[in-house]
Amino acid sequence: MTNLLLPSRAVVRFYNKRGTAEQWIKEGKQAAHWTRLSCHRFRANEVRLQLSVLAYNLGNLWRRLVLPERIDNWSLTSLQQRLVKTGARLIKHARYYWLLLAESHLTRRLFGAMLRRIRALPVPTG
Repeated sequence: MTNLLLPSRAVVRFYNKRGTAEQWIKEGKQAAHWTRLSCHRFRANEVRLQLSVLAYNLGNLWRRLVLPERIDNWSLTSLQQRLVKTGARLIKHARYYWLLLAESHLTRRLFGAMLRRIRALPVPTG
C-alpha cells in the first residue's frame, strides 16, 4: 500500500530506486564501516565518517571506471577481500622493479586489464 498519487509503473520505479539506495547504504555500512563511530568527541566521529564516505566513493569510482566487466558487479567488500588485501612483494633489480602478487584472485591478466583501463582514462585538463 502507498499513498503516492502516481501510475502503478511509476510507483514501482520509485520503490525500486529506494531499494537500490538502501542497498548502497548497507554496502557502505559493511565495506566502509560507516557505523564505527566510537570516539568520544563529535569532531573525531565526524572526521571518521567523512573518511569512510571518501573510501566508499573511491571504491565505487574504481569499480565503475577501472574494473573489467567480469568483476565490475562485485560488492565493495568482495573487492577489499579479493583485490586490495592481496599479498605482494616488490623486488628491485638494477634497472627495473618486479611486483610479485599472490595469485589468489588478482591474476596477472586481471591486474593488466585494470592497468590498461587506468591508462585509457582521459587526463583532466586545467
